[in-house]
Amino acid sequence: MRLTTRTNLAMRTLMFCAANPNRIVRKHEVAETCNASENHLAQVIHLLAQKGFLKTVRGRAGGLMLGRNPEDIRVGDVFRTFEAVLPFAECFAGEENNCPLAGACRLKCVLAEALDAFYARLDQASIADLTCGNSELETLLKVA
Repeated sequence: MRLTTRTNLAMRTLMFCAANPNRIVRKHEVAETCNASENHLAQVIHLLAQKGFLKTVRGRAGGLMLGRNPEDIRVGDVFRTFEAVLPFAECFAGEENNCPLAGACRLKCVLAEALDAFYARLDQASIADLTCGNSELETLLKVA
């Protein structure tokens, strides 16, 4: 399994904002620190803001900040926001499933159980769990 770039950028952005509490950060600061393209990051920020993970402020002094307390942002929710649009395997693709084994294959059940376990573990973790007390991460992400 491999995460999409968008999910990876979403997590980096949320951790960046958590490492800079009570401060509006700029998209270019996140992009520079997280080694991301500002255009790609803009798409991620837009979806994070739509889902309430971030607040965005327009204008000259604008930027972004966490839309919720870091303890209230579950990693599983973020992953579902970005990963759920892509079926894990062809057999999860509904009408687009063209697998000739679909009627007899038990792999889909095993994969579904594995995904449930994966998300159950991610649901236990919050952005606060990833950032609070992590001085090394704060050093990397803190804006001066």
